[in-house]
Amino acid sequence: MDAFIYLLIYMLLMNIWLFSLMGIDKRRSKRKSWRIKERNLWTVALVGGAAGGWIGMKLYRHKTKHKAFMFLFPILAIIHLAALAYITSEFYL
Repeated sequence: MDAFIYLLIYMLLMNIWLFSLMGIDKRRSKRKSWRIKERNLWTVALVGGAAGGWIGMKLYRHKTKHKAFMFLFPILAIIHLAALAYITSEFYL
């Protein structure tokens, strides 16, 4: 049970982190300032933050012209949620 709680906290933190990174990068984009590398955004998305990135992308209207972000963030988010649902079923069934 403790491992499941840690996994939920980890996923929540990754999503908050990528959501924040999308907002920071959007602000830097407007200011023509140093930007966050797309590779870093993808890394956080792959390790569990895709849903937060997707929400941040929609809310901040950031990276919406990049087809890879528009299609792969939602797919990654669905994969993460499906994996979490599977793990949840293993703990509670």
